[in-house]
Amino acid sequence: MGGDQVEGRQAVRELLLARRRPVKEILMVDGLDDAPILADIRELASDMKVPLKTVTRKRFEADALTMSHQGVLAKAKPLEEKTLDGLLDVPTPFLLVLDGLTDPQNLGAIIRTAECAGVTGIVLPRHRAVHVTATVAKTAAGAVEHVPMALVGGVPTAITNLIDAGVLTVGLDADGDTPLFDLDLTGGRPVALVLGAEGAGLSRLVRQRVDVLARLPLMGELNSLNVAMASAAACFEVVRQRTRSTEPG
Repeated sequence: MGGDQVEGRQAVRELLLARRRPVKEILMVDGLDDAPILADIRELASDMKVPLKTVTRKRFEADALTMSHQGVLAKAKPLEEKTLDGLLDVPTPFLLVLDGLTDPQNLGAIIRTAECAGVTGIVLPRHRAVHVTATVAKTAAGAVEHVPMALVGGVPTAITNLIDAGVLTVGLDADGDTPLFDLDLTGGRPVALVLGAEGAGLSRLVRQRVDVLARLPLMGELNSLNVAMASAAACFEVVRQRTRSTEPG
């Protein structure tokens, strides 16, 4: 699953605040500014008895895996890998299934949006797809600590298993037959939004297996959205419908 190196101030602070996995050590560049978030990291590290080393920038850069580390990184136990059944073992699952994403910044942005939208789990292919790298963790700004993720051998098989478990699987596709906003996503039925790889979109087998292919109505001259943007729009449509369905009156 990855996630053993976390870089960036917000991501490292959230790693410590979450207290969900052991943190081996924190490296911080000597002479950083006095931003309050750095004081938070130092205090949390002290409380948790996590070694915090102040090092030269040259020493730090030798360990850093990203260019946008903000002078702080943490080394931790890798993220826990969930099973598909484990992701379903929650009240009213709301899942994202990602079909072969390879861009770490897109994955990080999707995870961050997913956490804010209340997504209960993310499904990723085990092979030929990006997992949680340092760039993903940095872009997600700490959200990787809060959204459970499962790796599966094949996305088409996972979709079949989700359907068998009573989950409504909605593939997002620019040529989908149904506008996403016309689907009934309210009530207590579990739902999984399925998004394809950058450029290629959903694979043929995935397109064939989902319950419905839905599109986001686009009103401008451009005919496509970045996968992270499409994910955000779709996630918050689920939030909108579920929120309205639970409002009194």
